[in-house]
Amino acid sequence: MGETVACPICGSTLSEDDINAHLDRCCVKTPTKPSKQNGSIAGSRPKPIAPIFLHKRPPSPIATPKSPPLKRARPSASHTSSSYQSHPSSSASHPRSTPFHSSAPIHSPHTIKNSTSSNLLAAQPLAERLRPQTLDDFVGQEDVVGPGSLLRGLMEKEGSTGVGSCVLWGPPGTGKTTLARILAHKSDAVFKELSATSSGTADVRGIFEEAKNLLKLTGRRTILFVDEIQRFNKAQQDLFLPYVENGWIQLLAATTENPSFKVNGALLSRCRVFVLHSLTYENLLQILCNAVSRISSSTSPSTSAPARPIPDQILERIARLSAGDARTALSALELVLSAPATLSEAALLETVKRSVVARYDRTGDDRYDLISALHKSLRGSDVDAAMYYLARMLSAGEDPLYVARRLIVVASEDVGLANNEALPLAVSTYQACQLIGMPECRINLAHCVAHLALSKKSTRSYMAYNRAEAAAKQDTTVPVPMNIRNAPTRLMKELGYGKGYLYNPNFAHPVHNVFLPSTLQGSRFLWEEGEGKTWDEEALQDWETVENEGRQWEGRKGRTAIRRDLDNIAARRDDRRGEMREGGSELDGL
Repeated sequence: MGETVACPICGSTLSEDDINAHLDRCCVKTPTKPSKQNGSIAGSRPKPIAPIFLHKRPPSPIATPKSPPLKRARPSASHTSSSYQSHPSSSASHPRSTPFHSSAPIHSPHTIKNSTSSNLLAAQPLAERLRPQTLDDFVGQEDVVGPGSLLRGLMEKEGSTGVGSCVLWGPPGTGKTTLARILAHKSDAVFKELSATSSGTADVRGIFEEAKNLLKLTGRRTILFVDEIQRFNKAQQDLFLPYVENGWIQLLAATTENPSFKVNGALLSRCRVFVLHSLTYENLLQILCNAVSRISSSTSPSTSAPARPIPDQILERIARLSAGDARTALSALELVLSAPATLSEAALLETVKRSVVARYDRTGDDRYDLISALHKSLRGSDVDAAMYYLARMLSAGEDPLYVARRLIVVASEDVGLANNEALPLAVSTYQACQLIGMPECRINLAHCVAHLALSKKSTRSYMAYNRAEAAAKQDTTVPVPMNIRNAPTRLMKELGYGKGYLYNPNFAHPVHNVFLPSTLQGSRFLWEEGEGKTWDEEALQDWETVENEGRQWEGRKGRTAIRRDLDNIAARRDDRRGEMREGGSELDGL
């Protein structure tokens, strides 16, 4: 039998299990007399109450803050019982009732709970309400969850525990969160969900300790899904290591950025990485059609049927504009569903076009992929591709100065000595972007891009610096030759600083000075044009077939001469290497 408690109304002593039923049955309308159960003092007379407590005290017109407050002892059960018997409260003697004409509806707790859930569901966006719950409803990513894939095989064979901890990497709207929830629901483990954008170290520690204690007491594992895990810094990610390594939690992490750069290497080595790609046009069209079908057949008050039939071309336009993002597609569909029925189809198409913004993350992989594509298109002299990637970046809202800075690099790195006008033009383009800004400066950028793409290319100066840098790093203590040292004082001149230096402009003919250190004598960092280049017959034939419409490259006519020149250059370089070895130089690769 459990502990006993005293009824606050009648003073009866009852067990904890019976007190609630006793209050509901006996004490709501009429207080009962104390019973003799459990050793109570039944039959004893109530303790007398002083007459002063039976009359209301008139309010004092003057407050006296100096007088101490009256301290009353806490009444016992018998005191409480006696008081209620002598002076029952109005609520006890006259229970309140709801008038029949009251406008306030009476809801049972079950009805209120259902109403609250419906309100929360109705507030969710369409993409959340229609989120797939099983792999059979999941559209796209066939290489990851399709028939015969590793992930699907592990899930069907061993459930989510067979998958282990994993990282889902992919662009937004490709199904990372959905897939993680489906994985979690495949087991009886406890599922916890965190977003690194709104959670901190305390939240993570709390879940870890709870998961460890739960596993210890009940044997149930915890699956923790962390969205945008790249937002956690290195110290926060280190917290996961012991719990993942010991199997106390199963981590499912999602990220839109390359985990090789954004996820701690030690943590990444303990997880499988699954790469999710942008959804195809066909995938998005299927998702939209499934959504319309579910909405049309739904009887839920949170999902109303379309106000009018949705033409196929609207769905096709949404699928094409969504750039592989299912969430963007469903958001656009939700806009169409909420549009008034009087809106024309042309106006609806224009509304959809304006509502879908191209996905472009100025801090993520998209930005670096596009600027890399622009740079390589310029290097390959493909002016059309370069112009396309320029337009992609500017249309998505990229900072024009960011593009202009890269063009300055291209002018020296890739064009270089082949066209010395490229660098001044690139610098002028940067200044034009500063002075004019968007949208007009896009014209200046297009001018510079076209010039750089059509210019001949030379990396002689860029590669020369790389060779010189390698030489400088090999030995940073090599002394500067005495004849080219600065000699500002008499003592330094007496020590031989600057002795034997010939001032070249004073002579009408070439003169010899020693410039390189003795260990680097004979080294050449700036190679001749064509030196170091190779002839790849297979690559040339591929270019002739794809880009030259099957015609032979005009340079083939001088192929023999080109090969002869390359062989002569290689022979001269080998001779210089031999001389450097005889002189004791350590830079055999120059």
